[in-house]
Amino acid sequence: MAGGVIATGSGSEQDFPAKLTLQVFICTAIAAFGGLMFGYDIGISGGVTGMDDFLLKFFPNVYVKKNHAHENNYCKFDDEYLQLFTSSLYLAAIVASGGASLMCKKYGRKPTMQAASIFFFIGAILNVSAMNLPMLILGRLFLGAGVGCGNQAVPLFITEISPPKFRGGLNICFQLLITVGILVANCVNYFTSNIKNYGWRISLGGAAVPAVILLVGSFAIVETPTSLIERGKKEKGLKTLKRIRGVDDVQKEFEEMVRATEVANQIKHPFRELMKKPSIPPMICGTIIHVFQQFTGINVVMFYAPVLFQTMGFGSSASLLSAVITGTVNSLSTVIAIFTVDKAGRKKLLVFGALICMVAQCTIGVILKRYLTETSKVPNSIAKVVVLLICVYVNGFAWSWGPLGWLISSEVFPLETRTSGYFFAVATNMLCTFIIAQAFLSMLCHMRAYIYFFFAAWLIVMSIFVMAMLPETKGVPLDEMVERVWKKHWFWKSFFKSSDIERPKAMVQLEHQEKPNH
Repeated sequence: MAGGVIATGSGSEQDFPAKLTLQVFICTAIAAFGGLMFGYDIGISGGVTGMDDFLLKFFPNVYVKKNHAHENNYCKFDDEYLQLFTSSLYLAAIVASGGASLMCKKYGRKPTMQAASIFFFIGAILNVSAMNLPMLILGRLFLGAGVGCGNQAVPLFITEISPPKFRGGLNICFQLLITVGILVANCVNYFTSNIKNYGWRISLGGAAVPAVILLVGSFAIVETPTSLIERGKKEKGLKTLKRIRGVDDVQKEFEEMVRATEVANQIKHPFRELMKKPSIPPMICGTIIHVFQQFTGINVVMFYAPVLFQTMGFGSSASLLSAVITGTVNSLSTVIAIFTVDKAGRKKLLVFGALICMVAQCTIGVILKRYLTETSKVPNSIAKVVVLLICVYVNGFAWSWGPLGWLISSEVFPLETRTSGYFFAVATNMLCTFIIAQAFLSMLCHMRAYIYFFFAAWLIVMSIFVMAMLPETKGVPLDEMVERVWKKHWFWKSFFKSSDIERPKAMVQLEHQEKPNH
């Protein structure tokens, strides 16, 4: 049909007619700028921490160590305040994602994204005008509040407006914009590094641009039908559902949403509900995927790429250029996931991606153990090989653990615990990111090249977990996850036997109430 593609998940127990409409594309593209905000911050922080003017103003001790001829290569950037500059954002994000979870449920996904853009904008203004370290850290905390709200609302928003057949690819647009944000930040850093005295201010102030785009663009997008129905606006929810699906025959999907919403509204304490036995499978899988995502070691590369390259002996400009190269690979590789995740499925991409990352990490570790001593520089030809291997590693991550962590955790929770469960997923991601960001430079100083084998070991563990414990969610409608995914998994189905879950019991009652109307 003109104007879109009809989506029917093959083999589904219940398929809902839907087109991939222009409205969904526009909403996805605008919302995904929340990912660009996050990505820009990841890329920009590592770049400015390698700029001499920035270090002189805020971290003079690091500047002295960096430029000392005989300083240990692995320890030249080891400074707790420098690590706090990067990691403080993620502490704020943990707190903010809790508030954003409640805001998503009470006021909707769209206002939460608007709040994210406002917080991020304030943080950018504070950072660009920072005169001392406390003001700089305060700006990072506001940025963290923006990241927490955005990462809580955006993946849920995209997941809920997407037709089941295309949900994976559309949701990955969030991760794609994260990678684009990293790439843009690396490019900005490359050019501003040569601007004396205030180049770092331009880099940090650039964070305001995606925040403004998201804020302005948010007025052009719709609220999700699920959120509207959840807040008692059924007529508007039905109208919006027809609009985003591009067909009039949405009654079955609408009734499914209403039924799920009525069940969800019976749950007065969703956080308490997460502690019940039937909620444990999605809770474990939805959160541990984020632990694994961070312990692939990706943010070691993305946060500190310029620092790593300088550690190997690259000059400041060369290290930033190398970061631009890896950022480009990151963005282009994420596109692969958009076109494969709804065909190959989630599990295959995760396992193959982990294997590629593991081989690259081990090889980098072997090379640096051999060639990078405390005071020597890596030979130029070997350094280029390391950059190539980092690109291989980033490629493997970009179409697997990068996008699928956000996708899987946004689709595995039933509606009654979706915002609260997803809060724990986001908070777990931010906590692990904080731990890595705060500890990495010290770990690099003490573990040296062995740090790459540390992350490689984690990649083996996560591959085993995915193969044995993670169910496939490809093409399954959100409100059918319990019946078609968790209850059929060889291990997780045991969590539903003792009480046969309260959720289906409530749904059965609702179905009995509706029978006289047929």
